[in-house]
Amino acid sequence: MLKTEILSVGTELLMGQIVNTDAGYISKRLPEAGAGVYYHTVVGDNPSRLRDCLLIALDRADVVITTGGLGPTQDDLTKHTIAEVLGLKLYDHRESRDRIDSFFAARGRTPTENNYRQAMIPEGAEVLTNDNGTAPGCLIRCTGRYDGRVIIMLPGPPDELKPMFDKYVMKFYSDNSRQKLHSIFVRICGCGESLVETKLASMIDGQTNPTFATYAKSGQVTVRVTAGAETEAEAETLTRGAVEKIKEILGEDVYSVDDEEPEETLVRLLKENGLTVSTAESLTAGMIASRIASVPGASAALVSGTVVYTDEAKKRLLGVNEKTLTEHTAVSAQTCREMAEGMKKLSGSDFSIAVTGYAGPRVADEPVGLVYIGVSATHKTVVRECRFTGSREKIRTLTAVNAIDLTRRLIAELKIKAEGVRNDAAAAAEGKEERV
Repeated sequence: MLKTEILSVGTELLMGQIVNTDAGYISKRLPEAGAGVYYHTVVGDNPSRLRDCLLIALDRADVVITTGGLGPTQDDLTKHTIAEVLGLKLYDHRESRDRIDSFFAARGRTPTENNYRQAMIPEGAEVLTNDNGTAPGCLIRCTGRYDGRVIIMLPGPPDELKPMFDKYVMKFYSDNSRQKLHSIFVRICGCGESLVETKLASMIDGQTNPTFATYAKSGQVTVRVTAGAETEAEAETLTRGAVEKIKEILGEDVYSVDDEEPEETLVRLLKENGLTVSTAESLTAGMIASRIASVPGASAALVSGTVVYTDEAKKRLLGVNEKTLTEHTAVSAQTCREMAEGMKKLSGSDFSIAVTGYAGPRVADEPVGLVYIGVSATHKTVVRECRFTGSREKIRTLTAVNAIDLTRRLIAELKIKAEGVRNDAAAAAEGKEERV
């Protein structure tokens, strides 16, 4: 396996002004090509510190991928520092210079002289064409002290880095990797990270091939299952076998093995089954509808959504009973049920999601984190009481994720019920034919 270090260059990364999404993208993709990311390093726009980090990386990694520092300004030092460390001269790459001219001409602009700094390439480097910007990438196969090492320089902007990485870097790894890796991301909702690890202990303990890694974010857990083999087909067979065991152990808590977000799974299931959904939101104020609408093709499944923050809105728009609000308050299972059923009637959707609760900060004796999630489906209405902890935003996010997942579970239940009816009908028809 090719040991890889990602060396991200940019003071803005160190200062927290920009999130390092480049490194995350590279780390997620490389296992597909049989590579192992061993180190992440971030360094500012300082030639001395960049040189130190580069020397460390070359001593411990087979491949060093740098991101950023290829721009036209004086603090874009990546190429110059690497060329200095390797004892390589920079030359004016004619094709890159012409591409810079074409890039600016297409926009009715003229490049300044410092733009041509990006066309300076270390001798012997393979130029990686940038189809989305002006900074070409470079691939250098080192000789001398670092013989066998490879340095790959990529631009920092994600919309330039990602296509360049996909086009050139993935091919480099596929051509040079001695092992093929295959990963599957098992996505889980309704079961915390510690409980997931406990349930999967027999598989995780002593892991060799496949390997397992768990990580969590609000309301979700992901288990990455990775196997290595001589061929991708063999690696995939190993991974899928392990994934099936995980699904047997965790059951319906597994909502996807395709690395989907909960809303992506929900929209897919709704579309596959010709079903629709609507939302009635209090504390989430449109977050659930927004998450669903963020999925391409959601218009085929999302009928409508409403934000009903006040008691008056709940009564007027959804038909929540005044008596219900008086006797049980707006944050209650009874109110949530009437919200879901009222929205279903109003929208005509097959499923309607309703949420109400206290997200904080605390006012008087309100129990912050108390949330009710209701889903009115074609076959029944379900309301769940939840107790979430954390910041206001975390409580709202947990509410949205769990509401979407509850809907997903009810769709699966409805599908199983429908299949049972079809099977019963088929069996009855078969028996009738036999009697005839």
